[in-house]
Amino acid sequence: MDGYRVFRRDRQGRQGRGVALYVREGLDCMVLTVGNDTVESLWVRMKGKANKVDVVVGVYRPPSQDDDTNELFYKELRDISRSAALVLMGDFNFPDINWEYHIVDTNRKFLKHVEDNFLVQVLREPTRKGALLDLLFVNREGLVGEVVIGGCLGHSDHEVVEFQIVADRRKTASKTSNLDMGRADFGLLKELVSKVPWESAFEGIGIHECWSHFKSHLLRTQEQAIPKCQKSSKWGRRPDWLSRDLLELRWKRKVYGHWKQGQATQEDYRDAVHHCREKIHAAKALLEPFSEHTLIV
Repeated sequence: MDGYRVFRRDRQGRQGRGVALYVREGLDCMVLTVGNDTVESLWVRMKGKANKVDVVVGVYRPPSQDDDTNELFYKELRDISRSAALVLMGDFNFPDINWEYHIVDTNRKFLKHVEDNFLVQVLREPTRKGALLDLLFVNREGLVGEVVIGGCLGHSDHEVVEFQIVADRRKTASKTSNLDMGRADFGLLKELVSKVPWESAFEGIGIHECWSHFKSHLLRTQEQAIPKCQKSSKWGRRPDWLSRDLLELRWKRKVYGHWKQGQATQEDYRDAVHHCREKIHAAKALLEPFSEHTLIV
């Protein structure tokens, strides 16, 4: 293909087959040596421009391989998952895994390694004859976007999976300014807010204008009544929605362990999954800006 460099690993002992990755010319990238040639996998590190993070892209298409080869691949996965940003794609041929609830009848070991390496499977639609065989994993939320499944390439009977890799900026030592609520003057805050004639200020304007006016005044008042403090961290800032309460939701793993040991039912684990997901969605929703359909009473 004109304008692209090809990285490939052909299947040993057979003509055809194997894995390949085409990378646009001009991108700084290199093949990583991980494991040995027994595993049919290819790992390429793509150098981020300016202050963008490096992204490791893995391509995998397993043949009918034995348990020893599977273990070699799991070791590769453990080693490469330490990368800051990882995208892994390929034909894994595990149609019996329910990726919504992380439930499987067989191939439990593969799913365990996915969870142990904190990988998230992105695709939900079938990629071949009604089955989800081709998978797309990332180790960071928001690393890929605009995922589209559809159409076939050449004589392949697998659907084409298109997506964009969104490389974040490098995390440097951050200095985050937070409100110091312990030193806040709530009396002054109440006084400043009560001085505004809100009825006349809101008269004749729509609900969005009311909200914008109230928000801007509240932020100005906040600067006067609530001081700020600096927080420094060499690891970067934790997402605002990830509170201590959400960190306690790690008990979901315990429920899963109890289920596999026969000490809990599948319904218990499914309820735990739904509970954690709803809590995370609710926490994120609280930080989202008001949409045009939001009604403030």
